[in-house]
Amino acid sequence: MTLATATPSEEARDKAGASRSGSRRSGPDTAFHFLVAASALLVLVVLGGLVVLMGVGGSQAFRTFGLGFAVHDVWNPVADLYGAWAPLFGTIVSTLIGVAIALPLAFGTAFWLTAMAPPRIAAIVGTAVQLLAAVPSIIFGMWGFFTIVPFMARTVQPFLTHHFKHVPGIKFIIHGAPFGTGLMTAGLVLAVMIAPFMTAVMRDVFAAMPNMLRESAYGLGATRWDVMWKVVVPWSRSGMIGAIVLGMGRALGETMAVTFVIGNVTDVGWSLFAPRSTVASLIALQFPESPAGSLRLSALLALGFILMLLSFASLALARMLRGNTK
Repeated sequence: MTLATATPSEEARDKAGASRSGSRRSGPDTAFHFLVAASALLVLVVLGGLVVLMGVGGSQAFRTFGLGFAVHDVWNPVADLYGAWAPLFGTIVSTLIGVAIALPLAFGTAFWLTAMAPPRIAAIVGTAVQLLAAVPSIIFGMWGFFTIVPFMARTVQPFLTHHFKHVPGIKFIIHGAPFGTGLMTAGLVLAVMIAPFMTAVMRDVFAAMPNMLRESAYGLGATRWDVMWKVVVPWSRSGMIGAIVLGMGRALGETMAVTFVIGNVTDVGWSLFAPRSTVASLIALQFPESPAGSLRLSALLALGFILMLLSFASLALARMLRGNTK
């Protein structure tokens, strides 16, 4: 038995053909390579330009107040005293409330659409979820102002105050006049806004899961709860983290919807029903009234710079969590 080997002449012909084929593709491939590289570089340049613009614009505030600008809670345009902690506190708390409410809603809806709902109903509901994600944020703000704010002021807060005002640990988060605006109202509106985005991502992740895994678990006698908790969640954990980060990013930078319902008071407190403010809402309200070159405008740009750093930190945390799941 002999082994077929290529002669030196055949190898030379193959190399010559490969080189001719490579030379024919070198022009389009090189152009495509530079186009893709330029696109990636453009994204980096734009992102870096945003960071530099905010940092340079806020340099006057950082020089005036130092690092204490990030932890100072006074925002007084009359006295030209500015601190970022009050709007940062409102941004972080309202975002956490929104994500905490939206996460179980998004997960349950996505699991039901992919594992329990009939295909025809799942298609209709899935389309409705996608349409809800396309609604402009200002519509959510108007809905929250005319629906959620009166409901919180007339029903929820009086009920909680009447029954839990003397309970230690709870009275601190429910006290205040029943205005209806505050962190809890903003968190509810944000939850309704970001839940469709999170649902769409989780639905795609669950749909990509091999059916063999679910069928094997059912074949071994697992219940739907067992399949969801022990099969679906571990397999799709990275995708779920991505959905959470997407919703968190939307909530951190939301402006008009939050402006309608949070009350826009630059104060810090643990009451979830007292008027507060966020970075985005404060910038939106006071930016048109800030003269060019003023310390107030610099403080607003410094707020934007800190908000971008906060977004980068949440993305880095998400990447770290995804790395730990592998």
